[in-house]
Amino acid sequence: MKINLLAKGLFFSSVLLAATVQAKFSGHPGAPRSQPPANSVGSQNRGPSPITAPSGSVDETCLGGNNQPLEIINDQVLKWKVSTSNAFMARARISGTVDNVFPDHSGHRHFSLKIGPQATDHIEVIYNLSFGQMPTANVGDNAEACGDYITSIAQTGSYPPSPDGAIIHWVHRSPRGHLPGYVILNGNKY
Repeated sequence: MKINLLAKGLFFSSVLLAATVQAKFSGHPGAPRSQPPANSVGSQNRGPSPITAPSGSVDETCLGGNNQPLEIINDQVLKWKVSTSNAFMARARISGTVDNVFPDHSGHRHFSLKIGPQATDHIEVIYNLSFGQMPTANVGDNAEACGDYITSIAQTGSYPPSPDGAIIHWVHRSPRGHLPGYVILNGNKY
């Protein structure tokens, strides 16, 4: 069952990740990012009215694998990023500052979220727009994401690694059979 869920999750992010790696790397996974952030300025990409999230509380819509509410677990996610094998997957809720915005691709919006003090403490967040609109994030925006964490440090089948070494995806409403997630961007929930 775990492998089937991983395959489903990777299916949704594979096209996006492939485009990200091709656009951001000069031919190999260890190459530095060479393209400046593609963030939008202005209100033309602000999208529909968001749901305002309550501040300072556990959001009961962010459920872990045990169907219990998740606290923000930045430290745990950073431990997973350096200690788990490629394709490790778990539910996660993180909070931080947008530090890079990637171009939209194949109906997905994605950006890098800085969640710790070290230079490598970023996680790529991937939002599938077919489950609802979300504005384009801008560098410096405050954000929270709830969804499926996946360690993505090496090629897995046809799926390339993430530029950040890990992703959180399924950060949106969900059809039956999968826990929903969300993104909160500058206090607005999507």
